[in-house]
Amino acid sequence: MSLTVAIQMDPIERIDIGGDSSFALALEAQNRGHRLWYYLPRTLAQRGTAIFAYSAQELSVRNERGNHFTLGAPRELDLGQMDVVLLRQDPPFDMSYITTTHLLERLPPGVLVVNDPWWVRNSPEKIFVTEFPDLMPPTLITADPNAIRAFRAEHGDIVVKPLYGNGGSGVFRIRPEDENLNTILEFFASFVKEPMTVQRYVPQVRQGDKRIILVDGEPVGAINRVPAAGEARSNMHVGGRPEKTVLTPREQEICRRIGPELKDRGLVFTGIDVIGDWLTEINVTSPTGIWEIRRFDGTDIAALIWDAIERRVTARSAAPRGTSPRA
Repeated sequence: MSLTVAIQMDPIERIDIGGDSSFALALEAQNRGHRLWYYLPRTLAQRGTAIFAYSAQELSVRNERGNHFTLGAPRELDLGQMDVVLLRQDPPFDMSYITTTHLLERLPPGVLVVNDPWWVRNSPEKIFVTEFPDLMPPTLITADPNAIRAFRAEHGDIVVKPLYGNGGSGVFRIRPEDENLNTILEFFASFVKEPMTVQRYVPQVRQGDKRIILVDGEPVGAINRVPAAGEARSNMHVGGRPEKTVLTPREQEICRRIGPELKDRGLVFTGIDVIGDWLTEINVTSPTGIWEIRRFDGTDIAALIWDAIERRVTARSAAPRGTSPRA
């Protein structure tokens, strides 16, 4: 199978190839003989009923630091002629991001977008998780300061974070004796328009925040991220230490519960976060972790993702005319 693949992602010259999952997917696609195109989200456009990218460029990649890509001449690319479009730019999950999902949703049924843009838009990571209330710690989503104060009075030790944030940015732990809650709420009210997510603090985070990767709803690998001393966040770019890990029975149960829903929604590549016994997020926009898991246990998640993509492309080509691409 040889596919034409367009990758909507952040500037390729800025990525760290040792940790970037979009690069890992591009490298695996190229190794399989797929033809790659690259474009930035801001070049996505609709003219009439056609969806295309201005200034798209043919892409070749190499696993060589400082020499990891070559781009062809810019041209207008009709995305309706692609077999696969990878939706891979990083959040913030703002109106610009949401607009790209609206446009990509208008591609012909024969074009597979990964992850499915309709479900990416309608499965916000910190809201999607609330569909499984028994799997998650007590959680409140609101912009109302009085509701947040009442939640803190009930639970004591809490974590406050932007609803559509990513990468640990804007995450605050508020201990029962902490006097900064009002200041933090004022800060959010001044600079952030959307509501906040407030969760009961899970002390097991000191032993790690586990990222589990699922492909087509099946768990295929995990990495434990341990916060640095004096840091409440476990994200690796703020000093979290990655560790090899295996899934506990509780984590396997979490995956069994959410996996069928992920597959049905066309969320081929997802990453979930688990602290202790609790599911805290379901990451569907631009999950990471491919390289880290490969380094620890040798699992080639990029290959598993492309296996799943190719299965879906084959199934679409065999489907009766008029069948919904999400069927």
